[in-house]
Amino acid sequence: MACTSCSTSDGGAPKGCKNNGTCGTDSCNKLTVFDWLSNMSPSNGEAIFDCVEVRFKNGRKEFFRNSEKLTLSIGDIVATVASPGHDIGIVTLTGELVKIQMKKKGVNPDSNEVPKIYRKASQKDIDIWSVARDREEPMKVRARELAIQHKLEMKISDIEFQGDGSKATFYYTANDRVDFRMLIKDFAKEFSTRVEMKQVGFRQEAARLGGVGSCGRELCCSTWLTDFRSVNTSAARYQQLSLNPQKLAGQCGKLKCCLNYELDTYMDALKDFPDYDTKLITEKGDAVCQKQDIFKGLMWFAYTNNFANWHVLKIDQVKEIIAENKQKNKVSSLEDFAVEVVAEPEKDFNNAMGQESLTRFDQPKRKKKPNRKRKQNAEAAGVAAPVKPQQEKNTNNNAKPAGNNNPNGNPNKQNKPNNPNKQNHKNKQNPNKQNNSNKQNSNENKPAEPRKPITNTKNENKK
Repeated sequence: MACTSCSTSDGGAPKGCKNNGTCGTDSCNKLTVFDWLSNMSPSNGEAIFDCVEVRFKNGRKEFFRNSEKLTLSIGDIVATVASPGHDIGIVTLTGELVKIQMKKKGVNPDSNEVPKIYRKASQKDIDIWSVARDREEPMKVRARELAIQHKLEMKISDIEFQGDGSKATFYYTANDRVDFRMLIKDFAKEFSTRVEMKQVGFRQEAARLGGVGSCGRELCCSTWLTDFRSVNTSAARYQQLSLNPQKLAGQCGKLKCCLNYELDTYMDALKDFPDYDTKLITEKGDAVCQKQDIFKGLMWFAYTNNFANWHVLKIDQVKEIIAENKQKNKVSSLEDFAVEVVAEPEKDFNNAMGQESLTRFDQPKRKKKPNRKRKQNAEAAGVAAPVKPQQEKNTNNNAKPAGNNNPNGNPNKQNKPNNPNKQNHKNKQNPNKQNNSNKQNSNENKPAEPRKPITNTKNENKK
């Protein structure tokens, strides 16, 4: 049930009211109650029930009396009695259904202790309320820093401002009793407001903050669950769950409340089963129960001298063996009563959408290493391949790079900057090199002729 402002936009994306729990219809808040008596009018001229249910931050609800006979409906913002000053809340329920809720929570509707509603909130009240709520998050960060400075073993989970901004309630959790007298003085000095400390349990903290459970849904305690029943590890044992605290614990760190949901069904099914500790006496030896399948009605037994082999028996067969043992008669063996369990074929997942695994983005892509063998083979093939006449002509016409002092044109040697002194010295020592270079320049001016393939003439000049 979402309010009209939470509908989708033109592109299909959700708009979201962005009111943080203060939207007009109050249908997207925590612990919402559907008023199924809203269309029914009181009969025989009876007056409408004068109490209403008002919700405050994070699902905190209280009942107030409408002594001023205001026309209130679900979603109205009202100013209520507080000590000191007044508080601002949203009406969540009116009419006869409020009487049922008050009876459920143990509140006497005829009592004079029920606080009253002052008026409907004006725009000035709403502005002060919204400004006070915007201060809560930065105050929570600073309050945690101050608690760490005082070395107190406590966790400040939430802060709630009163509607008129005159008081701030700090909700905290702690394993032991905490002396926070000096901390309150620092809070009052730092935030310039009246401070009230309220300790809550770990389950209440999870209910106030909310979250998503391991089932993928919102937490039950923050959406519809109002009373917290004790959960024991025996509930997990009856349901044959592994006693792993990481799997059995919820967001609050305690055992999950949903362990109690199916416990009654398991208890009813276990009434037909014999005790788990019963022993079956046979000629091969005593057998002990290892496992139970409650809904299929099967039990697995193993001999005390051979725990590796398990034998599947039905409940009726186990009861029959127990009846024989009560008459001090031994059964030949469990194999005579064992049931052949047919292994179910494994169901392979078929990728209907044509996509890969969900973890395809988890591992980074490996970079391909360059293949050196291919490069070496390509270079060797380039040296041994014959050069065509047209290609030779193009290579001769290309200008050589500056500073190339290699007259033989060996590309493997590095080009060094020209040094005129060294160059003259070399030309004096070896005049034949200069003559060879002049001959080479004269040959370049001649028209190109088809030449023979290049052969390796290494160290030919030396010879």
